[in-house]
Amino acid sequence: MNLKEQERLDAILGSPSYRLAEEDPDFLKDDELRPVRMQLELLKVEMALNRHQIHSTIVVFGGTVVVERPEAQAQLTAAREAAAERPNDPAAARKVARAERILAKSRYYDEAREFCRLVSEMNQTEGQHEHVVITGGGPGIMEAANRGAFDAEAKTIGLNITLPREQVPNSYITPELCFQFHYFALRKMHFLMRAKALVVFPGGFGTLDELFDALTLRQTRRMQSLPILLYGSEYWKQVIDFQFLADEGVIADSDLEYFQFVDTPQEACEIITRYRVQPPVDF
Repeated sequence: MNLKEQERLDAILGSPSYRLAEEDPDFLKDDELRPVRMQLELLKVEMALNRHQIHSTIVVFGGTVVVERPEAQAQLTAAREAAAERPNDPAAARKVARAERILAKSRYYDEAREFCRLVSEMNQTEGQHEHVVITGGGPGIMEAANRGAFDAEAKTIGLNITLPREQVPNSYITPELCFQFHYFALRKMHFLMRAKALVVFPGGFGTLDELFDALTLRQTRRMQSLPILLYGSEYWKQVIDFQFLADEGVIADSDLEYFQFVDTPQEACEIITRYRVQPPVDF
């Protein structure tokens, strides 16, 4: 083979077109491959959970900023120190007020942790993997929930999502049950497909989105019946006036039965234990 022939062969072997399709990242990321990527995100998690014989889950949603009391106290101290240096700065005063509210909610971290410890100890016994705690896998309430299951030496799942500000998994997730998603829709499906209960702690836009997604599916009979527990009645009754929606006629009175408020880990566990979930429907 002469030099020119070798150069042509090298060009052929180095061309992206010569890569195996499964080993060609540029091809897999093409817009036309979106349906394939979505199918892969569905199958990867489904196959892994089946291998681990995980048949049912308890979904825990909640805010990333609801942290343990020591961390919340440190944030408040830092905000107060910064405000003292800028006594006439409204933004600094606002940070103090927000940090005070985060500290007031720090108890939810402890209660989410305790709830998930209890529900894991009650259900993951003798090698059974039922009612496995599943979260978004991030910080805050998600960390607390995974941590509670970890305290019980139980399996626990995290479904991370790629975000502009990269989200790092918390360290309490069972390593082989920590997954990363690109598509929110596929992530939401996996939250709900095996769910036997949803427990929703205080949170912001993401938590509200996940809550209303589940409520809409229940209202339209597109998913299995299950308890949807709004943890922290004082918080939730201020955030959303569900009764007002019913009074205005935009939801049915019966729609108010799709959820209930709870205020202790024990209360949440008792409701889940008593509830008889109807068989899941086909998503």
